[in-house]
Amino acid sequence: MKIAFYGSSLVSAYWNGAATYYRGVIKALHGLGHDVTFYEPDVYDRQKNRDIDPPDWCRVVVYEGTIDALKAAASAAAEADVVIKASGVGFEDDLLFEQIVAFARPDAVRIFWDVDAPATLAEIRPDPNHRLRRLLPQIDAVLTYGGGDPVITAYQDLGAIICVPIYNGLDPDTHHPVPADPRFAADLSFLGNRLPDREQRVEEFFLRPAADLPERRFLLGGSGWGDKPMSANVDYVGHVRTADHNAFNTSPLAVLNISRDSMASIGFSPATRVFEAAGAGACLITDAWQGLELFLEPDREVLVVRDRKDVAEVLKSLTPERAAEIGKAALARVLRDHTYTDRARQADGVIRQLFAKRAMEAAE
Repeated sequence: MKIAFYGSSLVSAYWNGAATYYRGVIKALHGLGHDVTFYEPDVYDRQKNRDIDPPDWCRVVVYEGTIDALKAAASAAAEADVVIKASGVGFEDDLLFEQIVAFARPDAVRIFWDVDAPATLAEIRPDPNHRLRRLLPQIDAVLTYGGGDPVITAYQDLGAIICVPIYNGLDPDTHHPVPADPRFAADLSFLGNRLPDREQRVEEFFLRPAADLPERRFLLGGSGWGDKPMSANVDYVGHVRTADHNAFNTSPLAVLNISRDSMASIGFSPATRVFEAAGAGACLITDAWQGLELFLEPDREVLVVRDRKDVAEVLKSLTPERAAEIGKAALARVLRDHTYTDRARQADGVIRQLFAKRAMEAAE
């Protein structure tokens, strides 16, 4: 099928946490025979900070950050069998969605793909006249990259016909074990951009344990932390290119995952870094959140911490041998159960069911 996919960016991960997810899902959808065109606006200097070239498995169309350019890009929806609007595109999101729905053919499948369901729901729930909320009954399905039953119920209560989580996963061609790199040597590393609903948890699970363990070395990657107070044993490396993620994950003793406040509270929302780290064979330490055991087995494939004291205790007792054992088990698990091919097959099944439903309705 011909798919028109409107998202933040496929070619740049700069201030764009959904990039890995988009790439994994769309590449796998292409592998299943779909013809995907990705439309992204030229905003937030992402085009100046590309980390991949346009791939051979997806056509990429970059449009200017203007209303006229947006409308021109949205008009291309008329040529597609499946029209997908992702959340957080970054330029006039609601207008873009309205234009896409207006241009889509009557027989086309219309999907809203939410890559940050907790934030989206928090925005639209209090406002019955929110433009996105009014559009939900006009689309065929909401797909989300996390959230489980709480998100499914919330979206259906707001008028969505169906809501299906398509979780983050692993592209083993992109994220895999590599030799350690001295640039990223540490006892514990964390990679994530500085965001308001993440900062307090980064303080609790990373910066405070670093201060508690001055003899240990900590490594912080991601944009926006430059002026953040941190102890002398924390090395800040700034934005880490996607090409360096494998080395960032394989070089330290352990890698830390810290959920944003909203993701932790709603549960069932593994971040891309969970699968990136596991795919590299890293020893992953994560904050606790509901649903974790659906993806990795605690104490065998992942280590779980609930506060700064837990982080310190885990690091004190973690040996290189134990870390390697956990990383090996996690890698085997994600390769078996959590690749983007698995996720794309699920999305493909939803799309084909919706397309068949549309065809039946048109024939009646």
